[in-house]
Amino acid sequence: MSLSYSGNLEELHDRRILVVGAGASGRSAARLAARYGARVVLNDGNDSLPPEDGIKCVFGGHPQELFLDSDLIVVSPGVPSIPPLVAAESAGIPVISEVELALWGLRAPIAAVTGTNGKSTTVSLIGELLKTIDERVFVGGNLGTPVTSIVDTPAARLPVVLELSSFQLERTPSLRAKVALLLNVTEDHLDRYESFEEYASVKSRIFRNQKPHDHAIVNMDDPQALKQAAAAKSQVWYFSGAGNPDAHFRIDGDSLVFMPFSMEIPVSSVPLPGRHNLENVMAAVGAALFMGVDRKAVVPVIESFRGLSHRMEFVGEIRGVSYYNDSKATNVGSVVGSLRGFPGNIVLIAGGRHKGAPYTPLREVLQMRTRALVLIGESAPLIERDLEGIAPVFRAMSMHEAVSIASKVALPGDSVVLSPACSSYDMFRNYRERGDSFRNAVRYIASTMETDGEKSSR
Repeated sequence: MSLSYSGNLEELHDRRILVVGAGASGRSAARLAARYGARVVLNDGNDSLPPEDGIKCVFGGHPQELFLDSDLIVVSPGVPSIPPLVAAESAGIPVISEVELALWGLRAPIAAVTGTNGKSTTVSLIGELLKTIDERVFVGGNLGTPVTSIVDTPAARLPVVLELSSFQLERTPSLRAKVALLLNVTEDHLDRYESFEEYASVKSRIFRNQKPHDHAIVNMDDPQALKQAAAAKSQVWYFSGAGNPDAHFRIDGDSLVFMPFSMEIPVSSVPLPGRHNLENVMAAVGAALFMGVDRKAVVPVIESFRGLSHRMEFVGEIRGVSYYNDSKATNVGSVVGSLRGFPGNIVLIAGGRHKGAPYTPLREVLQMRTRALVLIGESAPLIERDLEGIAPVFRAMSMHEAVSIASKVALPGDSVVLSPACSSYDMFRNYRERGDSFRNAVRYIASTMETDGEKSSR
């Protein structure tokens, strides 16, 4: 007997719940289901993972009978459409996300953010703004803490800010966001979706279940975002980094203008570099104001906001060359956004595991301002082919070698930027480890140059 989407956690009692993926979100979902009396099995293909106390674990494979013998399956975002999962869905067994399971236990207004790029920065800033109302505001989803972890806590009744990937939106049918944000839609995850159009259409699910008095915030400069927003039944508000006069939130000279609130913020108040970050700020501030944040609280929060680790993170300056860690830029569109409007010449470190999209869109943003390309990982030959003639190309076998090469070719006033346009899984466990490796390599280069300087001065 399968479980319907009633949205009632009490109905989990004595049901057979399979949780696929034993990362943080999967374990949190398993604990929640077990707390409500479900017969939970935690499944993962990795056989070297530690067990979860009090929960049956099946690691090292995905037995099809385990899937077919379940009343409900909860999947983590990174789990692809493996054959047993397809078979279970064909048999009519409901498959949901960890976020969907959490929504059954939340009674809180939600600000939900999706898009190919900028989600984490925007979600984090919305969270900082909402914390001026209550420090216990939850910020998570695809970013950081699993949302199932706050069910049955006081945070479950406070505003919730969710970063939602396309994978999560696929299987979160009961989502209703008071404010839903679609930041942009560019080619990504084409190794998972059959087409760009299929990937883009999933993004429109952020607006599903919204009512006429809810709010949608959409990038007016992005044709695909505009197309997907046509599905919204809520009040739609547009932002524009290009200064489109028809946008409700836009750049106008030296100010960010928020027309519905008769409010302006000096661009100089935003410490984050790049036009894409001005767009993120406009979207985040608009969302926070619709969620009830006092206008007087906005500028102080923005001025103190330094963004996220691994997202255009300033690492340091060595002999007049600045080093930036943008390891979280795992697709081409993200790199274009990071580098557009970035001052000065750059040495770009890029590469990793290919995600299916071409690298040719980088040509325009790199043209005439790139000192060199230092390429790493499996995708290096593809990037070199697509960007032929842009700048001298160097290959590196490790992050340390890449930073060493970059430090030798960069000139004072240049910036060395790790902005990979690829996933990290060919060389690193995740983008964080890749960014940490870049930081460590920069620090080593700095210490080496300091030692050389001391020797030359003797």
